[in-house]
Amino acid sequence: MSITQYHVLDTYRALQLGEPDPPAPGAHDWQVIRELRDHRHFRAVLAGRPAHGRLRQALGRWLRLRPRSTC
Repeated sequence: MSITQYHVLDTYRALQLGEPDPPAPGAHDWQVIRELRDHRHFRAVLAGRPAHGRLRQALGRWLRLRPRSTC
Protein backbone atom coordinates (compact mmCIF):
# COMPACT_ATOMS: atom_id res chain seq x y z
CA MET A 1 0.00 0.00 0.00
CA SER A 2 1.07 3.54 -0.60
CA ILE A 3 1.45 6.13 2.14
CA THR A 4 -1.75 7.81 0.99
CA GLN A 5 -3.70 4.57 1.34
CA TYR A 6 -2.31 4.06 4.85
CA HIS A 7 -3.38 7.59 5.74
CA VAL A 8 -6.91 7.01 4.44
CA LEU A 9 -7.13 3.73 6.39
CA ASP A 10 -5.85 5.42 9.58
CA THR A 11 -8.34 8.25 9.12
CA TYR A 12 -11.17 5.74 8.72
CA ARG A 13 -10.11 3.84 11.86
CA ALA A 14 -9.88 7.11 13.83
CA LEU A 15 -13.38 8.05 12.66
CA GLN A 16 -14.74 4.65 13.76
CA LEU A 17 -13.07 4.93 17.19
CA GLY A 18 -14.02 8.57 17.73
CA GLU A 19 -10.37 9.71 17.83
CA PRO A 20 -8.90 12.79 16.13
CA ASP A 21 -7.62 12.43 12.57
CA PRO A 22 -3.93 11.58 12.21
CA PRO A 23 -1.72 14.24 10.62
CA ALA A 24 -1.34 14.12 6.87
CA PRO A 25 1.84 12.47 5.53
CA GLY A 26 4.65 15.00 5.39
CA ALA A 27 2.92 17.50 7.68
CA HIS A 28 5.82 17.59 10.15
CA ASP A 29 8.79 16.94 7.87
CA TRP A 30 10.38 20.39 8.29
CA GLN A 31 9.99 20.24 12.04
CA VAL A 32 11.81 16.90 12.12
CA ILE A 33 14.63 18.28 9.96
CA ARG A 34 15.03 21.32 12.27
CA GLU A 35 15.09 19.09 15.35
CA LEU A 36 17.70 16.83 13.75
CA ARG A 37 19.86 19.87 12.93
CA ASP A 38 19.53 21.16 16.48
CA HIS A 39 20.45 17.76 17.89
CA ARG A 40 23.55 17.58 15.69
CA HIS A 41 24.60 21.07 16.84
CA PHE A 42 24.08 20.01 20.45
CA ARG A 43 26.20 16.87 19.97
CA ALA A 44 28.93 18.93 18.29
CA VAL A 45 29.07 21.33 21.25
CA LEU A 46 29.28 18.43 23.70
CA ALA A 47 32.15 16.95 21.68
CA GLY A 48 33.99 20.30 21.67
CA ARG A 49 33.56 20.98 17.95
CA PRO A 50 32.15 24.17 16.43
CA ALA A 51 28.38 23.92 16.10
CA HIS A 52 28.03 26.23 13.09
CA GLY A 53 29.90 26.43 9.82
CA ARG A 54 31.44 22.97 9.90
CA LEU A 55 30.56 22.23 6.27
CA ARG A 56 31.99 25.52 5.03
CA GLN A 57 35.19 24.96 7.03
CA ALA A 58 35.56 21.44 5.63
CA LEU A 59 35.04 22.66 2.07
CA GLY A 60 37.54 25.46 2.66
CA ARG A 61 40.15 22.98 3.88
CA TRP A 62 39.48 20.72 0.91
CA LEU A 63 39.78 23.57 -1.60
CA ARG A 64 43.02 24.83 -0.05
CA LEU A 65 44.60 21.38 -0.20
CA ARG A 66 43.78 20.81 -3.88
CA PRO A 67 46.75 21.35 -6.20
CA ARG A 68 46.10 24.18 -8.61
CA SER A 69 46.49 23.55 -12.29
CA THR A 70 49.03 25.66 -14.20
CA CYS A 71 47.17 25.90 -17.51
